[in-house]
Amino acid sequence: MSTSTSVHLGAGTGAPATGKPGGGPGSGTARWTASGMLLPFGFFYVLFLLGPLVYTAVAGFFNDSLVKDGTGEWVGTANYAEALASPEFWSSLGHTLWFTVLTTVPLILLALTLALMTDRFSRGKWFFRLAFFAPFMLPSSVISLLFMWIYADQIGLAQGVVKWFGVNAAPSWLGDPDWAMISIAAATVWWTVGFNFVIYLAALQEIPRDVYEAAAIDGAGPWQRLRLVVIPMLGRATTLVAVLQLVASLKVFDQIYMMTNGGPDDATRPSLLYIFQTGFTDGRAGYASTVALLLFVIILLISLVWFALIRRTEKEG
Repeated sequence: MSTSTSVHLGAGTGAPATGKPGGGPGSGTARWTASGMLLPFGFFYVLFLLGPLVYTAVAGFFNDSLVKDGTGEWVGTANYAEALASPEFWSSLGHTLWFTVLTTVPLILLALTLALMTDRFSRGKWFFRLAFFAPFMLPSSVISLLFMWIYADQIGLAQGVVKWFGVNAAPSWLGDPDWAMISIAAATVWWTVGFNFVIYLAALQEIPRDVYEAAAIDGAGPWQRLRLVVIPMLGRATTLVAVLQLVASLKVFDQIYMMTNGGPDDATRPSLLYIFQTGFTDGRAGYASTVALLLFVIILLISLVWFALIRRTEKEG
């Protein structure tokens, strides 16, 4: 019996066979299978991302127009010089950054607060997840139309709320240049906070309960546990939320296009709307491609710096 056992053990511990069809992960069949599975993604990646990016970079050196065939005349860096000297370009970029400031920080803090409050409930978490995430599933057109009615002069709900607090001279929320961007930002926060909320809630549920119990045994109060235990352990989630939110805010277009179309007096025109109006309304596709590429570089640089700052804060914490 011992001989039989040793034979079976020797057979089971031998080196794996090589060179056979359909072998291990390093075999030719496995490599071809992996390449075949990646091929559809690579095709659409090149077609819809790399291809348009290359075309945009090339079109920026030509006086391209939508009303003429071909790429137009070669103008070199004239489009870049015009864009960098254009007050409209810098104004639209400033509006984009202002919208980013108005939305990024509130969407991070509010989502974290809602997630912390929801995590304390032992029952009924599904209701809060549904209630906070449901607006995010609505399309931008529905949100825009809804808040256009809420912000409507004389008859809007926002006007009634302000008058209820005793303010008779309520501003024109979407018609006043000082209030239009703030109003759009408030609507955006209500609309998209559910996405960040779900990320934070999932991260909170991954924290072991033993950590809370150990902190309580050591004498840490609720605020100390929040500041010294919970917040540091949510560092990766905060990094993810912060970077995604920053990029999303810098690419704002839909709700502004539908609610104000950049008005009043171009007070809410972001960079993407400036690109859209220049390329499709004015027909200057070459110049619009130049502005689009500049915006891409600016968003990339801001995102990298923001990501580095968040990661540095996470490590120091």
